[in-house]
This record gives sequence, structure tokens and C-alpha cells, in this order.
Amino acid sequence: MKRMLESPQPNEITLRGIVLGIFITLIFTAAQVYLGLKVGLTFATSIPAAVISMALLSAFKNASIQENNIVQTIASAAGTLASVIFVLPGLLMIGWWTHIPFWPTFGACAIGGVLGVMYTVPLRRALVSKSDLPYPEGVAAAEVLKVGTSSRAGAREGKVGLMAVILGSAASAVFAAGAGAKLLAAEVAHYFKVGSGATGVAAASSLALFGAGHLMGITVGIAMLTGLAIAWGVLVPLFSSTDVPSALSAADQALGAWSSQVRMIGAGAIGAAALVTLIGLAKPVIGGLKSALDAARRAKEGGEALPRTEQDLPIFMVGLVVLLAMAPAGWLLANFLQGGVLHSIAAPLVAVGIAYIVIAGIFAAAVCGYMAGLIGSSNSPVSGIAILTILGAAFSVGLVGRHIMGPEVAHALVAFALFVTTVVLAVAVVGNDNLQDLKTGQLVGATPWKQQVALVIGVFAGSLVIPPVLELLNQAYGFAGATSSTAISSTPLAAPQATLITTLAKGVIGGDLRWDLVFWGAALGLALVVFNFVLKTGSKGRYTLPPLGVGLAIYLPSAVTLPVVLGAVAGFVFERYVHAKPWGEAAKRIAVLVMSGFIVGESLFNVGLAGLIVLTGNGEPLAIVNNLGEFQTMAIAAVLGAAVVTTLYLWMIKASRQLEA
Repeated sequence: MKRMLESPQPNEITLRGIVLGIFITLIFTAAQVYLGLKVGLTFATSIPAAVISMALLSAFKNASIQENNIVQTIASAAGTLASVIFVLPGLLMIGWWTHIPFWPTFGACAIGGVLGVMYTVPLRRALVSKSDLPYPEGVAAAEVLKVGTSSRAGAREGKVGLMAVILGSAASAVFAAGAGAKLLAAEVAHYFKVGSGATGVAAASSLALFGAGHLMGITVGIAMLTGLAIAWGVLVPLFSSTDVPSALSAADQALGAWSSQVRMIGAGAIGAAALVTLIGLAKPVIGGLKSALDAARRAKEGGEALPRTEQDLPIFMVGLVVLLAMAPAGWLLANFLQGGVLHSIAAPLVAVGIAYIVIAGIFAAAVCGYMAGLIGSSNSPVSGIAILTILGAAFSVGLVGRHIMGPEVAHALVAFALFVTTVVLAVAVVGNDNLQDLKTGQLVGATPWKQQVALVIGVFAGSLVIPPVLELLNQAYGFAGATSSTAISSTPLAAPQATLITTLAKGVIGGDLRWDLVFWGAALGLALVVFNFVLKTGSKGRYTLPPLGVGLAIYLPSAVTLPVVLGAVAGFVFERYVHAKPWGEAAKRIAVLVMSGFIVGESLFNVGLAGLIVLTGNGEPLAIVNNLGEFQTMAIAAVLGAAVVTTLYLWMIKASRQLEA
């Protein structure tokens, strides 16, 4: 281990590492796209990518920890760039697109991703090298790399880790296949009347969601449970008793109230909580930027050669890449407007769009980069950044087009605002990821500029796979609320984040948003912020209730949220049990990999199922005719899911004990 860290020129960027990193990126990006469209959540891919890399590259005697770090850096792009699907489906929902065009989608992802890397290069010294920010995921990834490459026992754990990913993936894929075959219910649910209103509880039969809950942890789990209680214990019974016809079934009555009213309250809560979070970060972010500029100035004045582990991409190259990126960005925006009702104001719209990408992109990348260091990439309030970005974009383009405003113009302006927001969001999430990866690199003796190049490679790999996977899912399932869907399946993907962003864009430009509900939600979000502050202060930081988690649980369907809560609780119990054991830390690491496998396996299976749906033209190509009733399939799903999870937790304990033997 020591030799690898101190080697002046270790193997770092290699052809085999690049190929492996791209391969992992393609797989994980496809999984992330499906998961994000299904439930509005994505997961961090750095740790499972690092484990897969170590297990495969261990066959080469000259593989180094830095080479494995490059692989996880490339693959981490999958966990971030896929977040653009929180916006892009909105263009299908409003009917602007009927299919996902490859080049505009690729261009938006690639340009935004490259800018995200470039914007955060000057921040590395201030926010990584000379900062005490914890970077929880970056440190965790570094620890995994150190353990896996420092000893024979670590190499053995790497192989067990690869097996953990494979087992988790296989289990969740088989479980998802059971739902596809109609042998177990895709959702376990029960709705009932409450006075003149109604409410209920539902949980998707999804090991992926369970795994996401385990990875998020108990703090987020409790926040989401609180949101469930507020939404389905208070708001749904209240609204369903007043504004929804009581003659409907309990399920229709409850779901009708949630989708039309309660959900908008959740959106307001998310927006307010995110805004307060970002305001709170303003001072440290500004300080970080100032420190970065000061560090760059001192380095230039000193004129001394920097050690390998402090060498970034040259600042002139960063500036040149940013300037060169403006040309394809301008072409992309102009091409988006070509031949439409906005042709008369295309020039000012393109100018505003480019300026917004530059200015809002810099701000978003800096804020997200700082938040990655503070709370980790997975916990960063990307939803809040997206909300603020679409509000700013909609307001900006709305000002340009206000003098020719009409229904068709408003529709086109909404589409343009969504497209600009896609680019800015790509900037933000990749900036978030870049600094997290650079922290991992700092801890394992990597060369910063090589990591920055590696992430650009990952950006292009992810950008290549997002359009075809998105179009495949569009053809097979479609998206809820799309006005001109030609999907084969009758069960569209919810795309909850895209629905929220699109609703806000239409509301700002067209004025058809239920602002009263949004404001009530914002008031709730502010109350949650105050409660969280009191809780943290009173417990001296021991306890917290993240307001964003509460708001997200109000906004997302309960079928999505409840499995996440169950996963968080199960993960908490498991980690408490293994905590004091000599093999406990290994068990926790293996659990992360099994849960990541849950997400990857189910998501990839459903992407493959989408291909089968398109190929056969059958919305349910795996369905098996049987006599099982609804209650029976629900019972099978619940019992089988519990059995699979319990078996794998027991396997994790056994495998961890054997590693310590």
C-alpha cells in the first residue's frame, strides 16, 4: 500500500482502466435512468464501481490503487449525469417531443457535464486540499480502495464484494421478473375510508427501493416516515373528504386527493426547504470561492513546481474549454428553436440561454460541489437546485417572450426553459461529483488532472447511453401525463421529479399553477426547517429531521416511499447488530454492495424488459396466466421479499465472519 501511494509515476490512466470504467458507466447509467424515472431517486455508484474494478484488475500484477481510482472516477459519472432525467421527460409530457432525439439530448448532457468538470477545477485546492469538509462518500470510497488493495485480506474482501454485487443484482432481477410474470403483485396496497374521506398505505414490491433506503440511512428514513404520516395520515384524509367525490372507491378517492392537491403541498415544502438550505450555504460557498482564487493567485506568484498530487488541468485550458463549449451550446439552443413559433426572438433567447448556462452553471456547480463535501453527493438537494434553476430559466425566457405571449408561445417558452435547465442541471450534478472524486483521489495519492480527464471521459460515455435508454423506456412505458404518448405498456413511468419541474415551468410562464397549495407547502417546509433547527440544537447535533426528506415523502407516491423507509430501518438494525463485532466494518461495506446490487439488478432487468416490450409489441410479454387473486399475489410478494432480504443479510454476516477468520 505504501509503495503504491509514494510511487512517483504509478499506473493511473490506462487503456484497460478506461475500457472498464466506460463499461461500468454504461451499465450503471442505464440502471440510474430507469430508477430515476420510476421513483425520482438515484444512487451513488463510486463504491460498487471501485469494488468491481479491484476484483477484475487484481488479475494484473501492476494494477495500482490509483488505476482503480480512475475506474471509479469514470463510473461515478453514471451516478450523477443520469440526474438530467429529472427534467428531460418534461419535453415529452408537454408534447414538445414525441420521441427522444439523440443529438440534442447527447449535446445537453455532454456540454453540461464538461462545464461541470471545468467549473470546479479552480475550487479543488480550496474545497478539497485546504478544507476540513468531511466528504463522506469520497472518504468512504477511498477507504474501500485502501482496504481492497493494501493486503491479501483486502483483495479477498474485494472478491467477496464483487460476489455481493452479483448476488444482490440477481436476487432483485429475479424478484422483478416475478412481478413481470404476474406471479407476485407489483404493489402491496390497502386503502380505506376515514369518515367522508379516505386514505391508505402502499408499498411497491421493489428490492431496489429497499436497497436505496438502506443506503440512505435511518435519518433520511425517519424523515420520509414523517412525510408519509403527514401526507397520508393528515392531508389525504382532509382533502379527500372535501374536494373529492365520496362516491369513488377508497383507492380512487385517496389517490385523487393526493395527486391533485397533496402533491403540490409536497412540492412547496421541497422548494422552501431547499431554498433555506442553499441560503445557509451562501457564506461558506462564497468563502470557498474566494479561497480558491487566492490559492490560484499565490501559486502563480510563487512560480514553484507543484507535486504530482497537486497538479490540476492548466487554468488556461479550463478557460479555453469553457469558451469553446459556448459554440456547440449556442448551436444546440438555436437548433432547438429552429422553425418554431419563437423564430422571431430566437437570437435574444439563445443569448439569454447561453448567459444563463454560464452564470447559473457556475453558481450551481460551486454550491453542489460544496454540498458534496458537506453532506455527500447522494444527500445533496439536487431537487432544490433543479427547482431554483427552472424558476430562474422560466422567468428569464418569459421576460424575453412576454411581448408576443400567447398559448403557442407560452408552450414553446416552457419547452425552451426545460431544455436550458437540463444543461444547467448537468453542470450542477457533475460539479457535485467532481469534487467528491477529487477527495477520494487526494486520499489515495492520485493526480488531480488525470481524474478530471477521466471524469470527462465518463461524461461522454454516460451522454452516449442516456438518449437511447430514455427513448427505449419512452417507447415501452411512456411517462405519466405525456400528451401524445404512443407507448406500448399501459403502466407509464411516473417520472416524479420531471413532473414537478414541468409543472413549475408551466406555472411561471402560463400562470396555471395552484400557487395556494404551493404556498401552504412552503409554509410547512419552513416550519420543518425551524423544527429541525430546534431538534439539532436541543440534542447538540445528535438528532436531525431533514426537511427535504419530509417534503420528498409528501410529494412521492407512498408506494415508492414506504419500501425506502423499510430499507432504512432494516439497515439501521443490521448496522447496530454488527457495529461492535470485529468483522462489523466489513459487514457494513458488504451490505452497501448488496444493496447497490439490488438497485442495479432490478433496474437493468426493467430496461431489458422495455426492450422486450418494444420488440414484441406486447405490454406484458412475461405475463403467465394463473388463478392467483390480488390478495394472494400481495402475500407472495411480501413473504418472498422478506425471505430474500433476510437470507442475504445472514449471508453478509457469514461472509464477513469468514473474512476475519
